[in-house]
Amino acid sequence: MWDTLVITPFINALLFIYKLVGSNFGIAIILFTILIRLVTHPLMVKQIKGAQGMQEMQQDPEWLKIQEKYKGDKEKLAQEQMAYYKEKGISPFASCLPTLIQFPIIIALYQSVIAALVSTPVETLNLARHVYPQFLDVANLLPLNSTFLWMDLGAPERLNLSFLPFGIPVLAIVVVISTYVQSKLIQTPSANPKDQAAMMSNMMSLYMPLFMGYLALTLASGLALYFLVSNLVGIGQYALLGKVNWSNVIPKLPGQKPAPALAGRKTADVKKKKK
Repeated sequence: MWDTLVITPFINALLFIYKLVGSNFGIAIILFTILIRLVTHPLMVKQIKGAQGMQEMQQDPEWLKIQEKYKGDKEKLAQEQMAYYKEKGISPFASCLPTLIQFPIIIALYQSVIAALVSTPVETLNLARHVYPQFLDVANLLPLNSTFLWMDLGAPERLNLSFLPFGIPVLAIVVVISTYVQSKLIQTPSANPKDQAAMMSNMMSLYMPLFMGYLALTLASGLALYFLVSNLVGIGQYALLGKVNWSNVIPKLPGQKPAPALAGRKTADVKKKKK
């Protein structure tokens, strides 16, 4: 079922793009990544709406009253918080959904890249079983050109320089940085950094870059290329929608306005003092 519904379509899409771009598997992976980003765009919109809901919550007088009322009772505050989420239709983990959706895509792409870069007759036979014969002619495509820039897309990436005794994992490093930047740019400021959603978001922004970097370091560079392009396209999508939060990456810019959630909290405090 997994092969039929996921792996086979992925392989055929990759090979079709590969054929269109003139036998460049690196470009095929880049275009395939952009295609995946476009298909999953509705999930990104849902992520943005979830983040906006969390941000509006931090400025809602009703939620601020709940926080004030139960500030000494963490258990009751957590219960009231979940009740508030349910009443307002807010999903505290909406920002994690696209990341979770990425996992099956990552697995499928890795299997597809490895399956496409055949090197033995047995592997060629297995690949032929996945290709739609009415859609592609395997005989005219194989063997695939797996070289892209300095990389062999079927092997872990390393940049070898003559004056160094070891290879530099350039893609892995850039994947870690771009994953971290993307996660921080879309992170919503929270008036209570210790609440469940904020803690989950902070954990994801720390562990996900390391996890993605490890995969990029140890698995085929074609997968690392997918990670990098996906991160860059994602950042571009958020920027075009005006949803990036640069203050999370560079928190102390001179003359920078306070984050909306914190600003809302300060405004509420000032109003209370006046009363």
